[in-house]
Amino acid sequence: MSTRHRLIGLTVVLLWGVNFIAIHAGLEHFPPFFFAALRFAVMAVPVILFVPFPDVPVRWWLLYGVGFGIIQFAFLFLALANGMPTGLASLVLQSSAPFTVVLGVVLLGERMTRRQVAGIAVAIGGMVVIAIDRMQAGAGAGIIPMALTLIAGLGWAFGNLGSRLARSDNPMRLTLWMCVVPPIPLYLMSLVIEGPAAGYDAMATAFTPDGLVALAGLAYVVLLGTIVGSGLWSYLMSKHPASTVAPFSLLVPVVGITASWIALHEQPSLLQLIGAAIVIVGCLAGLMGSARKPAPVKDSQACPTLPEPPGHASRFAPGRRSRQQPAPDGPHREPVAAKAP
Repeated sequence: MSTRHRLIGLTVVLLWGVNFIAIHAGLEHFPPFFFAALRFAVMAVPVILFVPFPDVPVRWWLLYGVGFGIIQFAFLFLALANGMPTGLASLVLQSSAPFTVVLGVVLLGERMTRRQVAGIAVAIGGMVVIAIDRMQAGAGAGIIPMALTLIAGLGWAFGNLGSRLARSDNPMRLTLWMCVVPPIPLYLMSLVIEGPAAGYDAMATAFTPDGLVALAGLAYVVLLGTIVGSGLWSYLMSKHPASTVAPFSLLVPVVGITASWIALHEQPSLLQLIGAAIVIVGCLAGLMGSARKPAPVKDSQACPTLPEPPGHASRFAPGRRSRQQPAPDGPHREPVAAKAP
């Protein structure tokens, strides 16, 4: 991964870490399922009207929308509305990283270095430390919200794979069209679980002082958290193996916990801080490794709709290019896959 792509990953970390504060502001006024539906609905209409559908298989677009949009935000917002601390949620949600790696190995044939395996194992150990601390708060206040957040992380992991398998040549367009999938299912969930009056009452008071703060949070979530953050994330996922990109998400809690401490005065326990430190150490160890080339598969097992992205083979098998066939831009330039579109 080039330095430029690492900086893009760190930008996403900053945007998504602060995003949890914006979500907290929205949930102070809107019910969780309705707020989740609203965040995607305000984007879906202009996307349908003005943005061409991306040139990707529909099944991978739907997987991206269901995993990243519906499962992740339905369960994350439900967890936050039921007592999950905002900063801690930013940490537990990063379970998407080991989930993504496991799914990438099982479903895509990706392989990891020993250092990456050790890093992810350490990060999982940090999650276990957090779970032990949450058990002291009881099932209703501690374990159940954390379990809901873990399910959200699993949804994010499936969304990551959907984005990667789509192989979009325009990640931003794919991200925008992902927002078309969640609104109706999430709104139906709101009608059934929260009742038809919950969303109406919240909208009727949207221009009160509390409502305006919630609308500001909604604007941040939509513009910076989704359009900018998710667009950059999709770009990285289209250029690199999931096991290389996913560990960046483990740095989000550094921003999330700090922002929650400053803005919301949340005081994490000593055990939570220890668990967070373990997760971050595992993240850094995982980032220092390089993903290996996927194991070869027989022709009968290969999926013809999933070609390797441009530049993928040159990154992991540089010797394949003969000396008589230098890269178009010269023998010392980065592979094409490392360039911005």
